[in-house]
Amino acid sequence: MTEWAADVLGDEFEQRTLPLGEDDEGAIVATLVRALPVSADARPLGLWERLVRRLGDASSSDSMPLLDGVDVLYVHGWSDYFFQKRLARFWTSRGARFFALDLRKYGRSLRGGQTPGYISDLSKYDEDVAAALEVIAEDADTSRGARRLVLIGHSTGGLVLSLWASRHPGAASAVILNSPWLEFQLAPLRAAIAPVVELQARLRPLDVAPQIDLGFYARAQAEAADPDDVVETNPAWRPVPSMPVHAGWLHAILRGHRALDDGLSIASPVCVLLSARSAVPNRWSEELTSADTVLVVDDIARRALKLGSSVTVERIDGALHDVFLSRRAARDDAYARLERWVTGWARSSGS
Repeated sequence: MTEWAADVLGDEFEQRTLPLGEDDEGAIVATLVRALPVSADARPLGLWERLVRRLGDASSSDSMPLLDGVDVLYVHGWSDYFFQKRLARFWTSRGARFFALDLRKYGRSLRGGQTPGYISDLSKYDEDVAAALEVIAEDADTSRGARRLVLIGHSTGGLVLSLWASRHPGAASAVILNSPWLEFQLAPLRAAIAPVVELQARLRPLDVAPQIDLGFYARAQAEAADPDDVVETNPAWRPVPSMPVHAGWLHAILRGHRALDDGLSIASPVCVLLSARSAVPNRWSEELTSADTVLVVDDIARRALKLGSSVTVERIDGALHDVFLSRRAARDDAYARLERWVTGWARSSGS
């Protein structure tokens, strides 16, 4: 493995390359990005962070940060990578160490000649997660006891981490899902589509499905962006329209959805953050700036109850598919709900 080096996000962010072997497209790597807790005077804090610090100081019964001893691991969605500085600082401002994983063939981990985002079995990501957890454990401070792991997954990353947490009972102390892709958008047709996709995946796994992304989700994010806190992305890593969908990858997704049919067994508490409504992006309208245009959120809310025995579903009015990239009012609501849930979890779990 390489050493930590400056990340493309700059500021307090560093990255480390995690070798994962080879396939017929060449060397496979994942990339781990980190941001560590900093003192209040180490860098300028945003308005939200200053408010949270004041609230935390007022409610804390001791001098330890709320999330001291917590490690956070974030996994991105489809045609995406990690770039959300604000989300990382939500955690580090409370004392947690924040890590984000660019999975193999995504973002920082994409190499020339590779099929972007392609994988034929979601369980293969166990290797990416295992490599990340090995690095996270290297310099962990365990002088005050074992550290707790919080998983955060967005969209496809939410599906990946839900399946991983169910297969690795006890590994995570909490799971937080930001619009997780727990069900196919055409849910009633999934059973009929799956055999066709399976056959295609077996015979021609790299066949490309017709592109249905018209770029409206990216436009909605741009219109919802805070001009005082611009979020910049790399178009090569987060293209518009999104990356091509291949038959083998779609088969892997549908198998993941099928695994949820009978329910998973995530033992730790789960928090699911969703928009209050969906909108179909077949033409541009202002409605698309205040709804999830990727998933059918009512279906996701129902499927979330199959994740485990302790599931909280938070529906956020005006939120986009990535609730933390919504307009300011919806985004602040999402962070307030996350703060409330995390505080309750941390207090009840012995922080």
